[in-house]
Amino acid sequence: MSLSVAIITLNEEANIRRTLESVKWADEIVIVDSGSTDKTCEIAREFGAKVFIEPWKGFAAQKNSTIDKCTSDWILSLDADEEASVGLSELWYLLQRHNRDLVDQFQGGFFIWRQNLFLGRWIKRGGYYPDEKLRLFRKGSGKFEDRPVHEDYRLSDGLKTIDLESFYDLGPYPVVIHHAYPTLSGYIEHMNRYSSLGAAIATKDKPRSFSLFNIVIRPIATFIYNYFLRFGFLDGREGLLLHLYHSVYVSWKYAKAWERGRAASSSQ
Repeated sequence: MSLSVAIITLNEEANIRRTLESVKWADEIVIVDSGSTDKTCEIAREFGAKVFIEPWKGFAAQKNSTIDKCTSDWILSLDADEEASVGLSELWYLLQRHNRDLVDQFQGGFFIWRQNLFLGRWIKRGGYYPDEKLRLFRKGSGKFEDRPVHEDYRLSDGLKTIDLESFYDLGPYPVVIHHAYPTLSGYIEHMNRYSSLGAAIATKDKPRSFSLFNIVIRPIATFIYNYFLRFGFLDGREGLLLHLYHSVYVSWKYAKAWERGRAASSSQ
């Protein structure tokens, strides 16, 4: 039973060494890079990774290209700003030693908990933890769904996931640590870009009209729900800024959706 780690990159020199250090116990590391101009590929090759250079095709298509190049039985999909915890490596050893026969018969995958860091702080509330993601799966079991942003791995019909708790009850719980936004300016830049991608999704089937509810009321309700009702306020100043600017992202997304619809109407 072997494991490949699949990663997509673009100018990730600041992150990729940490990520690769955390998975050097894997049998294979496969990276699809979309034209980095820094030392990303050089660092990856230091760790023995298989590096492929391909034009950017979108998040889902790029990730699907990466997993297609993996040769192991199982695949762990990571982003370049993530790292596998010690618990995750211990889980893999446990599966190999004690549950291999059962896992070999299983055709699906495992949901892995993700710890999201914002300005260096682990955000534990407000819906940001455990943030389950289907990241450990058998090769050929599915694909990343084709959408501009927030793409998830989807199993083929009939395949199922296994509850991690049925396998792992020792030591630190297996998680993926997401070093998401070390700076506030970086977070705002990402939310600006993601809101544009979100607007594209929102207007895929039909144009959006100007909506006071979506642009004003929905963002306020999102902040109240996550910050107060889901106890986001317990994550200190970082939690306040995260939820405040996430609500701004929601407003941006629907305002940009309206702008896209207006532009489409004026061009007709």
